[in-house]
Amino acid sequence: MAEPFISTPVVTDAAESPLAGHYEKGEFGNLDRGVQVTLTERFPLAICDVCAWPGAETKTANAIKKVTGVALTKAGDAVDESAQAFQHAPGRWTVIAANPALPEALAKAAGDNATVVDLSHGRTVLRIDGGQSRRVLSKLFPIDFKSDYFPLEKGIATKHHEIFAQIQRVGDDAFDIIIFRSYARSFWHALRRASDEVGYVVD
Repeated sequence: MAEPFISTPVVTDAAESPLAGHYEKGEFGNLDRGVQVTLTERFPLAICDVCAWPGAETKTANAIKKVTGVALTKAGDAVDESAQAFQHAPGRWTVIAANPALPEALAKAAGDNATVVDLSHGRTVLRIDGGQSRRVLSKLFPIDFKSDYFPLEKGIATKHHEIFAQIQRVGDDAFDIIIFRSYARSFWHALRRASDEVGYVVD
């Protein structure tokens, strides 16, 4: 087996957020009813796209579980404190962890069963949490965010005005949005504007 190509990992201490200079902490918007959502940038993270070759889907899912420790559901989704993964297409997963060694570990564990692409340098993850998070997200995406359609751990691939985005529900009212780094500032401002109505805090 040929040695897999491993891109340079994220150097946590040297990494710069795409929101640098645009990430102001505090409370904003309509605060008549207090803060109803919390916005956070989760940075830096290791973000990978894992695509199984035909017939190797189960072996690839097992490799993801071995590396991250997350127990994938039948839908191929999982969330815990250290990592998360979701299947956004047949035999294809987005995997996220704080560990910068994630891409190399996944590539070695998957072997010839899958390809692993390190997206850490090209994506960023934003989190919205709070009782009005679904209301805010519904302004930005044509998705039904109700719990019966969007259960805990579920992840999907979608678009915001033709900008590719992925969303995973990571808590009762919490959702992670994975977006291209080059669009991060634009989308961050759109997310803040959409949150103005309900009152929000940047944490």
